[in-house]
Amino acid sequence: MNQVEKAKAFAQLHRKGDPVVLYNIWDAGSAKAVAEAGAKALATGSWSVAAANGYGDGQEFPLLQLVDIARAIVAATDLPVSIDFEGGYAEDAAEVALNVGRVIDVGAVGINFEDQVVGGSGLHTLEAQAARIKAIRATAEQKGVPFFINARTDLFLKLSDPVRHAPLVDEAIERAAANAEAGASGFFVPGLSNPDLIGRVCEAVALPVNIMMRPGVPEVRTLAGLGVARVSYGPGPYRAMIEWLKGEAAKVYQQG
Repeated sequence: MNQVEKAKAFAQLHRKGDPVVLYNIWDAGSAKAVAEAGAKALATGSWSVAAANGYGDGQEFPLLQLVDIARAIVAATDLPVSIDFEGGYAEDAAEVALNVGRVIDVGAVGINFEDQVVGGSGLHTLEAQAARIKAIRATAEQKGVPFFINARTDLFLKLSDPVRHAPLVDEAIERAAANAEAGASGFFVPGLSNPDLIGRVCEAVALPVNIMMRPGVPEVRTLAGLGVARVSYGPGPYRAMIEWLKGEAAKVYQQG
């Protein structure tokens, strides 16, 4: 498949009640391993990519190095590849779109794009985030790629206690509607774990909804029943791999 065909195939994998499962990767090697395990598409996690290269999350990892990793992942398999692009490495809509254009040019078919102010506090306003999404969509259309913009809200991550999430759902739904109107392809709500609230979001939001697996989140089968269209694993796979590596190394060094 060429890039356009991959982009179309990736979008079609997002089905409410039959979610695409993305076991997040961080480099070409992990991409090949997950592809060989049976994945239908690949997606990076920003935390994992940064950590694997000695950086912290939050756009500390240099943009051009991220583009190089995206290029290597795309070249490593024939699967559609989505890149976690955090806040776009800029505030200004035109600069964000220019940056996203770099990952489109190396063959990626989608991004995660978050609404938190990276390096600052709080979230971008609905209007500001919508303008940024519109600019990304315009760039993708100019390049002729039906690019998947997975619009992420950090509402629930900013308030980590699940007991306090219910009052945030209306704002999340409002943000989803604004994102959809601006040209987003999906809606990502990391941190949301309550099944009733997940079901409420899925029912109210027209876009395919993405849930991130973490402790307390229902199993994939349950999420499918709630109407989820995409399930991702965030930094979980990388953390599990590193813990395994530490354990194996400890066995070696403890023998002495």
